[in-house]
Amino acid sequence: MPELPDVTVYVERLRAHVLGRALARVRLQSPFLLRSVDPPLSATFGRDVVDVRRLGKRICFGLAGDLWLVLHLMIAGRLRWKPPDAKPHARNGLAAFDFEHGTLVLTEASKKKRASLYVVEGEAGLAEHDRGGYEVLEGDAAGFRAALLRENRTLKRALTDPRILSGIGNAYSDEILWAARLSPVKLTSRLTDDELARLHAATVDTLTTWTERLRADVGEGFPDKVTAFHDDMAVHGRYREPCPACGKPVQRIRYAENETNYCARCQNADRLLADRSLSQLMKKDWPRTLDELESKRGG
Repeated sequence: MPELPDVTVYVERLRAHVLGRALARVRLQSPFLLRSVDPPLSATFGRDVVDVRRLGKRICFGLAGDLWLVLHLMIAGRLRWKPPDAKPHARNGLAAFDFEHGTLVLTEASKKKRASLYVVEGEAGLAEHDRGGYEVLEGDAAGFRAALLRENRTLKRALTDPRILSGIGNAYSDEILWAARLSPVKLTSRLTDDELARLHAATVDTLTTWTERLRADVGEGFPDKVTAFHDDMAVHGRYREPCPACGKPVQRIRYAENETNYCARCQNADRLLADRSLSQLMKKDWPRTLDELESKRGG
């Protein structure tokens, strides 16, 4: 799922491409994309784009006359900038946003069509899509602490809950926790002042660094390789690959359609976190430490 760094760069490049331009029309290829009926989508046609902003993980297009298009890419939604009147992809295309000088094509490479588009009126309508999470890069350590300690959650869940922190998902939460040297299952109520400070610093640094990297990669163009997996990431998507700090293999916890990646040595004092599917299968044979795991693998 595109997260804060990815959505920020999308917004920056969209501002460069469409700000001050008239949205001629929107061609819907999937009827399931549009989730609102009033105002109608046709009410946006012919209006100038006067603002583009990020709202959590959503991309919001402000149009003349105080109308907004609120787009949530979800897990597999992606945007492409194409020549005028370009056709959406026959299989993955969801919509095409037509401008005189080009077309913004929305695709979703998943059988489960989860991306959504809303038409809303004014700031009040926009606020209904705000999950209320704290904007880490716009606030300070005190605000971060207050948001994180409002509920007692595991760090992984707290970082990815849009009601607590804004714009962070599965990928960057893994990177943040690795940088802070904190276990993904540690409870927020058990964080020391030093750990809270480390976590805040790691969150700011990770989000800032990756935003700058993605911005540099795109340059004056448009993002066309938005992904949750990057070769330079420390742990996310790097199961069994060596941790860049200690060299031990990166571990994972699987749940539903997601997985958490972490370094047992750097983040959890060499203790393995139980992976539900594997631990149920192996039961008493499930290794508790890195040494036990390597012994079972003969390494």
